[in-house]
Amino acid sequence: MPDVVIVGAGPVGLFMGVLLLQRGHQVRILERRSNRSNSSKAIGIHPPALAELARAGVADPLVTAGIHIRRGVAYSRRRRVAELAFDGDAAFPFILAVPQMITEEVLELAVKELDADAVVRGADVQEIDATGSTLRVRADLPSGSLQVGARLVIAADGAHSTIRRRYLPGVPARSYPDCYIMGDFPDDTGHASDAVLYLEPEGIVESFPLPGGVRRWVVRLGAPHRNPTPVGLAGLITARTGEVLDIAGNSMLSAFEVRSRLTQRMVHGRVVFLGDAAHEISPIGGQGMNLGWLDAAALAPIMDASLRGANVGRDVVNFEKLRRKAALRASRQAGLNMALGRPLPPPAMSARNMLFASALAVPAISELVERRFTMR
Repeated sequence: MPDVVIVGAGPVGLFMGVLLLQRGHQVRILERRSNRSNSSKAIGIHPPALAELARAGVADPLVTAGIHIRRGVAYSRRRRVAELAFDGDAAFPFILAVPQMITEEVLELAVKELDADAVVRGADVQEIDATGSTLRVRADLPSGSLQVGARLVIAADGAHSTIRRRYLPGVPARSYPDCYIMGDFPDDTGHASDAVLYLEPEGIVESFPLPGGVRRWVVRLGAPHRNPTPVGLAGLITARTGEVLDIAGNSMLSAFEVRSRLTQRMVHGRVVFLGDAAHEISPIGGQGMNLGWLDAAALAPIMDASLRGANVGRDVVNFEKLRRKAALRASRQAGLNMALGRPLPPPAMSARNMLFASALAVPAISELVERRFTMR
């Protein structure tokens, strides 16, 4: 019987698995998908998360594989407005851009080096039952049913967590008047490793470099886009920014609406919620995956002590308090990021941009903004 069952083999679940396996605990990670995703998905890794990945010995291959974004540059109507350096962290003076498929591959390899059998794919968890001091996790497999006993269960199964729906069925979701369409295209912009924001009257366009000469584009819309196409997205980008994209080279396309959902508690007896399962926030700003990793790093020593028989009641209370505070801060920052990208009449946009540029010219303000954007 494993000490811990982790539901979800995304970046957060895999990292939690690494941390517990390194501490000598038996772990099973149950994942509904039969294979790892081949989509770029979440791409930004911020310095505090990189520091935790480095402590676990898994940062180097990601740092090598990714693009080091050392600066963000803002334009409006094809004129440069301002720039912001991401160099405030001594160890990692950049935001790392690496596709999630690479991140998951690196983390799963680290798990399997510690325990080749730790990850069980194709296991769709249906229920968790308590029997004495044991939690029984039942999952559907393509070949039948799987039951695993464990002392503790971690739900890292994302924003649509089936475990959360059972334990916390009434957690309210907040919706926002922001919808987006994004895609990855060959990078012919000449912006190299810069992140670029186009602050346009029709709404923001964001652009981030990725390995392999690819660039992620994100366009703010006022209503959900049900049938995105590379041609449609490229047309929006050209109309707002003047940039012409290689449509044939499109490698990822997605449209999404934004909502947030924060649980009051992350620990429910012997079941713990991490990452998006505990606090779903807007992906604008790229904080969600990082928030989950920081959750895991804070939880691992507490869970280790608990499994070894220590009384961790006060540690659990402090963990929940600090991680909820971090989630609230990240959610507010994501809200500000979205507000920055909403449409404005051209005169108001020009006035706002001038104020924005003047503020960033003040070192104390630019340092504060840099800390917010890099989650430091």
